Amino acid sequence: MTKILYIEDNEDNIYMLKRRLQKKGFDVVIAENGKIGIEMSFSEKPDLILMDLSLPVMDGWEATKIIKSHEETASIPVIALSANAMEEHKQRALQAGANDYDTKPVDLARLLAKIKLALESD
Repeated sequence: MTKILYIEDNEDNIYMLKRRLQKKGFDVVIAENGKIGIEMSFSEKPDLILMDLSLPVMDGWEATKIIKSHEETASIPVIALSANAMEEHKQRALQAGANDYDTKPVDLARLLAKIKLALESD
């Protein structure tokens, strides 16, 4: 079963997306901030990370940079998620090491296509 680490602090987003991904057969684990997300990227060894960019304690850009800088976690695909659809947010996420970027509210079909692509190119 494919394990997804979803790093998100909004409980409504967590509830909605976790449930929808589980219905599609994914094992979903949650981290509520970037610092915990980094720790869980090592302990959980996920197949993919969904990274909210606006997080408490440590934002998603910084957490992505750190995850991608460690040999043990560098190959885990990261899809950045943001309610901000501005091109500069996307570019900043990609520069931090994210493999892809998607906007919220999440379009499940579009996100699933990005997840599939990221896992295939891993």
